[in-house]
Amino acid sequence: MEKMSNFATSLMVWSSLISYAYTVHAMAQWLPRGSSTRFYDFKVQTTRITKLCNSKDMVTINGIFPGPVIYAQEDDRIVVKVTNMTPFNTTIHWHGVRQRRSCWFDGASYITQCPIQAGQTFTYDFALVNQKGTFFWHAHVSWLRATVYGAFVVHPKTGLPYPFNYPFEEHIIILGEYWKQDVVQIERTTAASGGSPPVADAYTINGHPGPNYNCSNNDVYKIDVVPGKTYLLRLISAGLNSENFFAIADHKLTIVEADAEYTKPFTTDRVMLGPGQTINVLVTADQAIGKYSMAMGPYSSAKGAAFQDTLAIAHFKYLGAVTNSVSLPAQLPSVSDNLTVKTVMDGLRSLNPVNIPTEIDTNFFITVGLNVQKCHSKTPKQNCQGINHGVMAASMNNISFIMPKISLLEAYYKKINGSFTEDFPGVPLKFYDFVNGAPNNIPNDTQSLNGTRVKILEYGSRVQLILQNTATVTTENHPIHLHGFSFYVVGYGTGNYNPQAAKFNLVDPPYMNTIGVPVGGWTAIRFVADNPGVWFMHCHLDIHQSWGLGTAFIVKNGKGELETLPPPPADLPRC
Repeated sequence: MEKMSNFATSLMVWSSLISYAYTVHAMAQWLPRGSSTRFYDFKVQTTRITKLCNSKDMVTINGIFPGPVIYAQEDDRIVVKVTNMTPFNTTIHWHGVRQRRSCWFDGASYITQCPIQAGQTFTYDFALVNQKGTFFWHAHVSWLRATVYGAFVVHPKTGLPYPFNYPFEEHIIILGEYWKQDVVQIERTTAASGGSPPVADAYTINGHPGPNYNCSNNDVYKIDVVPGKTYLLRLISAGLNSENFFAIADHKLTIVEADAEYTKPFTTDRVMLGPGQTINVLVTADQAIGKYSMAMGPYSSAKGAAFQDTLAIAHFKYLGAVTNSVSLPAQLPSVSDNLTVKTVMDGLRSLNPVNIPTEIDTNFFITVGLNVQKCHSKTPKQNCQGINHGVMAASMNNISFIMPKISLLEAYYKKINGSFTEDFPGVPLKFYDFVNGAPNNIPNDTQSLNGTRVKILEYGSRVQLILQNTATVTTENHPIHLHGFSFYVVGYGTGNYNPQAAKFNLVDPPYMNTIGVPVGGWTAIRFVADNPGVWFMHCHLDIHQSWGLGTAFIVKNGKGELETLPPPPADLPRC
């Protein structure tokens, strides 16, 4: 009782502190320039793919899976014409690109644009303002992200070296998931059932499942390496509903970048990436000549959740190794190894001291977790397959986000009423022991409210978010992605957030765009709201996003042209 009383008191003390036609020509007037403007042509089309003893038609970009790599330099302008040749709505999100004054091109469906409908074309036009590193792009409508994704590599400006010795070669490693079924149909069936989705039939590394799966002995990605040379691997997690460990047998991984920002070098045996996260690692081929496994396996932090337990394998093969030699196995952590995840996070530090907001204008305390709604269907066996015959949901501050019918940005910019309300709560509607005493009389005590609720931020305001994991239904690691910004991860810990005991790093915290809220724990992030527009914040596990785990921030215009969102482009898709 005393522990609970202290917790409630600290929360009360802390909560009392809470404060509640865009044209190419117009863009050319203000955008900085890199070495060039890069033009790309993306055709969204269905392609016949054969994997796992099975053939299916699936949505791709330009007929390849994974999709084409975008290469650029810091401050370059990117122009991508997207033509939708499928019957499905689509958008493309440029994950991690901060879209300075180019919110219209962020690509979040029903947030910054209506989807590109069948037969339509939309041209994304933005600049990589002061950004370099490993990004990726992906569809941001329904679950097309399962197959519509690709790498986005931005090199430093000419003459600016990496802050480490140049590698002998660079390689892109995209971690993904693959279903034999059509993913759009899986999404529809899952939504109708009220329950959880089926697990993926396979994990993939650059689209290849590897030899552990049926009909996949020759469907293996391989890197040929020269003994003694060092390689830069650009790791990208494009998984839909899983978080994953990655390791190379008998080799160390030295992290030098996370979410497209340099870090102090940190050496580890394995890393964990949640969907949306990128990590650059240096690997030296310093072992005996042979063939070594690059392994991808599950990190499953939710109690009782189903997961694919067969590893995807690629080969790290030394020149001179026997072609048919057996690859040495990589050792991955157990599926629920939270300590490994924490250890890697502990090692992430910005390369240099950083300028972090120390005075905060706007504080938020946001709970993140799952819910179960009561069944109201006349056919409960078909539509209420969640826990205890309820309907699964997810929420922030117990509000399940409902997608509007037109994009929030268009509704906000054109002052169209009825699409959203500005009352997303800055604190939970009810305080309780979030980790140890969550109400779990499912579904009676786990109900969430539904709504398209957003929060307004003044331009230039210094924002702090405390993201608190809850044990409602189950604790779980949630990879939370914020569009339009990177943020400093100034603190994190297990248990309930206690402002009197929490330790913050205000010297060299990592600067990220996607952060895992720890299992039964909390994360503190800070950023300055200096990018006008409407920005989605959501869990990057797509099933959680579908269930409502998200909200949006509207950042108001500041003063003058350089702090004001320009008008929409002429070809902005209509709903």
